[in-house]
Amino acid sequence: MNWDDTTDTDAPEVHGGPAGDRLVGSVADREDQAVEAALRPKDLGEFIGQEKVREQLDLVLRAARARGATADHVLLSGAPGLGKTTLSMIIAAEMGAPIRITSGPAIQHAGDLAAILSSLQEGEVLFLDEIHRMSRPAEEMLYMAMEDFRVDVIVGKGPGATAIPLELPPFTLVGATTRAGLLPPPLRDRFGFTAHMEFYEPAELQRVIHRSANLLDVEIDTAGAAEIAGRSRGTPRIANRLLRRVRDYAQVKADGVITRDIASAALAVYEVDARGLDRLDRAVLEALLKLFGGGPVGLSTLAVAVGEERETVEEVAEPFLVREGLLARTPRGRVATPAAWTHLGLTPPRTATPGNGQQDLFGT
Repeated sequence: MNWDDTTDTDAPEVHGGPAGDRLVGSVADREDQAVEAALRPKDLGEFIGQEKVREQLDLVLRAARARGATADHVLLSGAPGLGKTTLSMIIAAEMGAPIRITSGPAIQHAGDLAAILSSLQEGEVLFLDEIHRMSRPAEEMLYMAMEDFRVDVIVGKGPGATAIPLELPPFTLVGATTRAGLLPPPLRDRFGFTAHMEFYEPAELQRVIHRSANLLDVEIDTAGAAEIAGRSRGTPRIANRLLRRVRDYAQVKADGVITRDIASAALAVYEVDARGLDRLDRAVLEALLKLFGGGPVGLSTLAVAVGEERETVEEVAEPFLVREGLLARTPRGRVATPAAWTHLGLTPPRTATPGNGQQDLFGT
């Protein structure tokens, strides 16, 4: 099982309401972080999924060990919950090195980064989560540190300022980002190995769920694991969160064994449907279909219709709906696809046209 992104704050901060504590949210809360620490695989052999990334990373680490050198700097990109933090810890374990963990938002000044770098031990792994959110001065200092293992510390101010070169021991930087496109090319080019984490297939998530169930001492059959995997949005973190909630239901309402029927009944209680949509997702689709005839409709109008902030709809609900092919973003606004009508069991209007939703709204 892969657990990741314990410091991820890249998703919009939403307090309360349907988006604040979503069961299918990919950002880890404190409970997730505590469970993840117990369930994380310790080496690449235990890590499930991401086959290409694992194979490539294994070659990088083995070659570095054979040379007796530190591993190349590693950049991991992908959505939250796919295994970036886990892989950083595995890299340190495989290299027999300690790991230091921090995040981009925590490094607001070049001095913050200099203090961290100057305290690293030889061969240590520095994991920098949300690396795209570092301040620009710190980012520029990191260029030299990664390439030459040296930083220039500025002492004094104004005309009397002096740059003191500080040699650093060889180290491995592991950067993680959910938005690789925001990284400047000079920083991206300094990583010796880059990998993009893909969403998981249901079969892989079933393996994740069986492994986690075994560690949590939960009895689950194949059909039960498949039911949970199908609603997990391709994300191990969500799969394990759903597993814990289904476990609670099975202990209270049944004999503790998770079957397909138990998993389905439990997730119905938590309003997670067969495709992994929750109440917020369905509210967006229902508003788009029932109020606006399938669209197109502007994002702000759609947000008002579901009683949410524009950012919540755009950054919390829409990405999964687009990925599932239920909603499309067009220059004229949001449009529902035929799959959205089918999923909600609704029939498209016979006279539906691309502009029908907006025309009906204004009565023209």
